[in-house]
Amino acid sequence: MRRDSLWAHRDFRQLWAGQTVGQFGTYVGQTVLPLLAATTLKASPFQMGVLTAAGTAAFLLIGLPTGVLVDRIRRRPVMLTADFVRAGLLFTVPLAVWAGALTLGHLIAVAFLVGVATVFFDVAYQSYLPSLVGRDRIMEGNTRLQSSLSAAEVIGPGAGGGLAQLLGAATAALTTAVGHLVSGLLLLRIQAPESRPVGHDGTRMGARIKEGLAFVRAEKSLRAITVSTALSNLATTVLLSMQMLFLTRDLGLTPGAVGAVLALSGVGGLVGAFTAGRCATWLGPARAIWLIPLVISPVALLVPLAEPGRLTVLCALGLALRAYGTTVFNVVNVSYRQAICPGRLLGRVNATVRFITWGAMPVGGLLGGVLGGWIGVRATLWVSCAALALASLPLVLSPLRTLREFPEVREEGVASPT
Repeated sequence: MRRDSLWAHRDFRQLWAGQTVGQFGTYVGQTVLPLLAATTLKASPFQMGVLTAAGTAAFLLIGLPTGVLVDRIRRRPVMLTADFVRAGLLFTVPLAVWAGALTLGHLIAVAFLVGVATVFFDVAYQSYLPSLVGRDRIMEGNTRLQSSLSAAEVIGPGAGGGLAQLLGAATAALTTAVGHLVSGLLLLRIQAPESRPVGHDGTRMGARIKEGLAFVRAEKSLRAITVSTALSNLATTVLLSMQMLFLTRDLGLTPGAVGAVLALSGVGGLVGAFTAGRCATWLGPARAIWLIPLVISPVALLVPLAEPGRLTVLCALGLALRAYGTTVFNVVNVSYRQAICPGRLLGRVNATVRFITWGAMPVGGLLGGVLGGWIGVRATLWVSCAALALASLPLVLSPLRTLREFPEVREEGVASPT
């Protein structure tokens, strides 16, 4: 192990291990919970859309004030609390199944409350990494973490589908709760003291929220990234809201086969995580932000071409290639934000970006449910995949098109050039 590698950084290893286990549980849950809704509870397309929207609604409702709060307090305790809250909530799902008391309302409530905890975790997590490893190593840190996320994306859905087929969905649902519990326990093992944030200066919350919004609005490239990601997330969530119905009803797949298709699609994300650093070096990190989505996003159109039988592979291929592009984009785009944003604003800027980009997701979930009930599941997938192909246009039209490297950070101002 090289001494200059982050693998030699004990506290980073704890963070990485916790995220790996937690993300594994998350991807098992993202397969099992919609399966429970679609198969056990016989949810309609609109109800599936509501369930999808509930999981991300919190980013729209509390995303901005969360950033202000996170900038005022230490980030690791926020992450710990969020992990343990998510574990407790998710444990109620298998208990309700075993008691014969699970309802769609219960699933929707759990999805929403887990989403609230996830808002706090994600804003704190993205703001915590630079302080743990240093700004000069955030690209390596994000690449390592994205690699584990992509590995979980490969293993989790297959494991979730397989467990649901062999042991029942309730036992499979237990895995996602255990994942968050273990993640929290590993975060407890981090030894590095976290410095206390700069004290509250008396500025009202509204003014501090405006600071984060103003930074995103003024930094032209970050603004373009945020708009493009919001459009992509909107289209992706329309797709995801109908994905389980498409796989189980249109393609006639069993839970095990659903897991296999989603696992195969996750291979694209894993390849993207392992090649993101090289891709950014080869193309230049700023250029990779716009070029990768422009080239890769249109292949999502393969998904609605899938048919029962051998042509099911088109669905897996389209999802895999989309996952590859999304993963590379996530590594370089999050690294860009962490590199150009002053440390004192990082929580608010992360929250602003999450508010806009993830706030589009509950809208996409509801839109997917409405479209699915109106024009049908497959037609809804055509609409969402066509929208994905167009989502990179703000990036192509941004100043990133003229850059190869990230601009240098100015601690008290906007990065330049943009």
